[in-house]
Amino acid sequence: MKDYLSATDAISKEKFVDKNRLGCVGASYGGYSAFMLAGIHNNRFKSFIAHDGIFDMRSMYGTTEEMWFVNYDWGGPYWDKKNAAAQKSYTQFNPINYVDKWNAPIMVIQGGKDYRVPIEQGMQAFQAAQLRGVKSKLLYLPDENHWVLSAQNALVWHREFYKWLEETMPPPDKTKKGF
Repeated sequence: MKDYLSATDAISKEKFVDKNRLGCVGASYGGYSAFMLAGIHNNRFKSFIAHDGIFDMRSMYGTTEEMWFVNYDWGGPYWDKKNAAAQKSYTQFNPINYVDKWNAPIMVIQGGKDYRVPIEQGMQAFQAAQLRGVKSKLLYLPDENHWVLSAQNALVWHREFYKWLEETMPPPDKTKKGF
């Protein structure tokens, strides 16, 4: 996360970058990153889009079909209090622990047949944003998995993606389309 923020700060120094229209977009690990950065970005980003991202590592551990990743990457189950690596994963690196700092609009995209990052991850993130009063939108694609394969759903995905950016980060001259 520090690398993302450092890179954002570095590129923001360039004249061609509009610092008032920085957005954070990601899918899979990038979706996790968007959820995480939404809580620690210190007002760098004006909008977020998270596609099939992990929102709560604890509930993810109990619902994913891909146990190898959660055991290897996170160090094991959250209930193993003697495992310092796992405890750090479930506290310091868990996006749900930073929701109280969410302050920018967020769009959550979730596939209904994603068994790697199950539906409850996107639903929890959207619900958290709604309950906090953060402008938010949920794009739920019930027949898609971790990626969008249907041509019709891909059209919907792209239309909603760009509509969200246009809505949450309009170009300075509102007569022009910016994305």
